[in-house]
Amino acid sequence: MIFRLAFTDESKEQLEALKKDPAKLKKVKKCLGLLQKDPKYPGLNSHKYRVMKTEDGKDIWESYVENNTPAAWRVFWHYGPSEDQLTIFSITQHP
Repeated sequence: MIFRLAFTDESKEQLEALKKDPAKLKKVKKCLGLLQKDPKYPGLNSHKYRVMKTEDGKDIWESYVENNTPAAWRVFWHYGPSEDQLTIFSITQHP
């Protein structure tokens, strides 16, 4: 299944800000493309972010944009609201 991506206002702003860093933007776009095809793709290292859940109790997932890099970037997302959709709510450096 190919997932449709929905973006929160925050993640849209973060993506827009990345236009100042074309190399990082390219990595983020690659990550988003892989998420659409297969959120469990091994290179994404997607895993539940156990520290918090969405307001309505859905699990939050973290996927790697980079690894073994100081302040590596991550994409935080959750399944839904529809069955074929992922909601991207944050694109940021690893907390």
